[in-house]
Amino acid sequence: MQSFIETWFHWVHEWGYGGVILLMAMESSIFPVPSELVVPPAAILAAQGSGSMTLTGVILAGTFGSWLGAAITYWAALLVGRPMVLRFGRYFFMPQIKVLRAERFMHRYEGGGIFFARLLPVIRHLISIPAGLIGMGFGKFSALTLIGSAIWCWVLAALGQKVGNQLDPQQLAALRKGEGVDLSQLIHTVKHEASWIIAAVVVVCILYFVAMRLTKADKS
Repeated sequence: MQSFIETWFHWVHEWGYGGVILLMAMESSIFPVPSELVVPPAAILAAQGSGSMTLTGVILAGTFGSWLGAAITYWAALLVGRPMVLRFGRYFFMPQIKVLRAERFMHRYEGGGIFFARLLPVIRHLISIPAGLIGMGFGKFSALTLIGSAIWCWVLAALGQKVGNQLDPQQLAALRKGEGVDLSQLIHTVKHEASWIIAAVVVVCILYFVAMRLTKADKS
C-alpha cells in the first residue's frame, strides 16, 4: 500500500488535475484507490502554491473524475447485463449475494441511495454497478453522482487544508518540490482527521436509511 500511495502522490504532483481525475476515476470503479489519500494531498499542494492547481480546481477535477469512473462502471454493468455480472462478478469483488443485495438496495432507495453512497468509502465505488443493472436513468444517475461527489471532494479538500496546517515546514517544502517526500506523517494525519468526517457521514446516512424504513413501514 505504501508503494501504491507513493505512486498516486507522484501522479498528482506531476500530472496535476489530470492525476486527480485519473485516480478519482479509478476510485469510482473497482480499483482500490481511496479518495481520502488523493484529494487531500492535492489540496495541500494547491494551498501551498505548488504548481498551477487551485483548491477549486482540485474539487472540480475530483468531482469530474468521480463521475467519469462511475459512468464507465454504470455503462459496463448495463451493457454486460445481469446474468454475466452474477456469473463472473465474484472475480471483481462482487459475489452474487452482494449483487442481489445491492439490487434490492437500489430498488428501494434509488436516487437517495446513489447520492448518499457517494459519501461513503467502499460503497461509493460499487454503487454504479447495481444502478446500471436496474437500468436507472443515466441523467438522474449522473446528476446525483455529481452532487454527491462534489460535496465529498469539497470535504476532502477542506481536510487537506487542515492537514497542511499541521505539517512541519520541512515536510511542506518537500511536498512543494516533490523530492524526498516521507509520506508516513502525511498518511497518518490524513487518516486521523478523516476518521471523524467518515464517522459523521456514516451517522447521517444511517439516519437517512432508518427514516426511509420507518416511512415505508408507516405507508404499509
